[in-house]
Amino acid sequence: MNWLKRSMMVGAVAASLLLQGCQPPNTGAVARSSGSLALSSDDSQLYAVDRDNGTLNVIDTKTNQKVRELKVGLEPVRVLVGADDTIYVANRGSRSVSVVRKGETAVSSTLQVGVEPTGLALAHGGKTLLVTSSTALDTTETGLLSAFDTATLQPKWELKVGEEPRSVAVLGGDRALVTLFKKGVVIEVDLDEAKVTNADIGINQAANASAGGSNGFGSFSTFKARALNDLVVTPDGSRAFTPVVWAREDAISKRPNSSGGYYASGGPCNIGAVATAGLVTIDTTGAATPKVDDLTSCASRGTTSANLDFPTSALAPSDGSFPVQGATVSTVDASGGFVFVVNRESHNLAVLPTGRRTGDDLHYESNGTSVRDTVTVGNGADGIALSANGRQAYVYNQFDHSVTVIGQCKQASDCPDKAVGQLYVQTTITDVANEQLSAQLALGRRLFYDATDTRMSSAQTVVACSTCHLEGREDGHVWQFPDGPRQTPALAGRHLLATAPYHWSGEFSSLPAFNTHTITERMGGSGLDDATAGFLDQYIDQLALPDNALRTGAVDAVARGRAAFEKANCQSCHAGALLTNNTNAQVGTLDTALANPDNGVVLTQGFNVPSLLGVGRSAPYLHDGSEATLEARVFADPNTQHGTLSALSTAEKNDLVTYLKSL
Repeated sequence: MNWLKRSMMVGAVAASLLLQGCQPPNTGAVARSSGSLALSSDDSQLYAVDRDNGTLNVIDTKTNQKVRELKVGLEPVRVLVGADDTIYVANRGSRSVSVVRKGETAVSSTLQVGVEPTGLALAHGGKTLLVTSSTALDTTETGLLSAFDTATLQPKWELKVGEEPRSVAVLGGDRALVTLFKKGVVIEVDLDEAKVTNADIGINQAANASAGGSNGFGSFSTFKARALNDLVVTPDGSRAFTPVVWAREDAISKRPNSSGGYYASGGPCNIGAVATAGLVTIDTTGAATPKVDDLTSCASRGTTSANLDFPTSALAPSDGSFPVQGATVSTVDASGGFVFVVNRESHNLAVLPTGRRTGDDLHYESNGTSVRDTVTVGNGADGIALSANGRQAYVYNQFDHSVTVIGQCKQASDCPDKAVGQLYVQTTITDVANEQLSAQLALGRRLFYDATDTRMSSAQTVVACSTCHLEGREDGHVWQFPDGPRQTPALAGRHLLATAPYHWSGEFSSLPAFNTHTITERMGGSGLDDATAGFLDQYIDQLALPDNALRTGAVDAVARGRAAFEKANCQSCHAGALLTNNTNAQVGTLDTALANPDNGVVLTQGFNVPSLLGVGRSAPYLHDGSEATLEARVFADPNTQHGTLSALSTAEKNDLVTYLKSL
């Protein structure tokens, strides 16, 4: 039965999701928005950044018509509007932030930042702009938090804050939280002293509080937060929320098969076999503290108590009544009573109370989730904005270049297929920006990010290719598959079509064979026809390498490192333009005590030689992720099977690492 149709009929107070309320004081920014969408201070204009076109698109909210567009940098991903209506746009492909002052029709200033800037926030009453960048300009391993004076646009300070920082949120006048995208970590920063005060507030520790325990049949499952793309703070500053993907860490005993795959969600605590969408609550009244379900315990013992004052940490319902995957951006309404989560891979918006799991409008006892309502949006949704008057929510659909306008059903005649109090689509603003991809590549992209297309995934699995291959790259995770531990390989920039065979074992000699195995046996989809599968493959094949400042820096060290690469005979396997000879090799990394190798290929032939393109930003390393850094592998190699590293001096090894990081 459709969950939306059988859902709640509640009183006016309980039904109110888009609550009216005042702006929180002294934030320096228009609240109620995140990601690729923002509203002007009076809600008269909606701003949408379109990544493919490099534009900031301005929409009149009275007419729902686009009125103008401004060219910004390459690949804009986030827009922020200050209380003075200054607009800031993070341009991920340009290492820059565009600034547009109120009343201006073009970019007035451009701030130069680190590699792949994404997060934006305003602090000190709007006087300081904070920007997160995935890496600094002198490394591939550590990202930046940069601060600018918003009046002069001059830099104030820079702080290195860990691997792949993604989002930033201000808690008060002198504190901020920053997410580390792949590490699943939230850090706390003192803004006045520009220093990290807590390098890990403990999300994963809280989610695995019972790790090492047993239910009598085996040890509890353990889980790791990944894909921390966003942070949002309640108007009173007492709580923050970050969407996550919970990735399973313990051994997965079920082997792939064609009866639904093994990526299913909806078990106890709604945590599935491999990857589940989630939401982490953070108490910010004192030192930032996670409020998270003990997933290790409830995965073996059942759902947690309903007497908890924070949303369920997993978003999928145990009865599979609606799909949730790819929690990407979120925001909180002006009352602070509800958090809105945009789920890109399941094409919907989910709404949860921020402080309860009980009430006539929830079904926690039956479906184990505190999701109160969902509404369908478009493809590639990655931005949300809520109007201050509580009448509309807006979602930007990046792949469709459209805006979904959402209202609340006040009476049955307004929305006959919804219950009173539920959210419904009022209209869709189309053609916000032009399609830049061919029809084939556009379809391939939609398939890559789709967890609901039954050709790609079953109703029980609800995963997309992007659930593990985040943004077409990788998730930094090691999966404990029946064949042994396997790290998610990076895809972007490695030219899939030219690198057969496939899998760490190289057991699939062709893409059709690999697609059939992955889509039908792992993800549970019915499968794609040859032509459609080709569009998916073409999309993956053309994905660009992650940006890397070392490709144009440290030229002398890179040149010396290339010579060391050849001296150690690394090119005998990592050959040609793609740095792979597309064969298998024994490099002394297989633990035969743990391996149940893929069709026996690994034991006899070794592992498939991966391309090294983009290797500097794809930690950890080796098939089992056993080396955390490139330095660790180069300096601790116990044998000469993985290149003749014994022939290199310490200086040459250092240069080799620099060269590898530059690729």
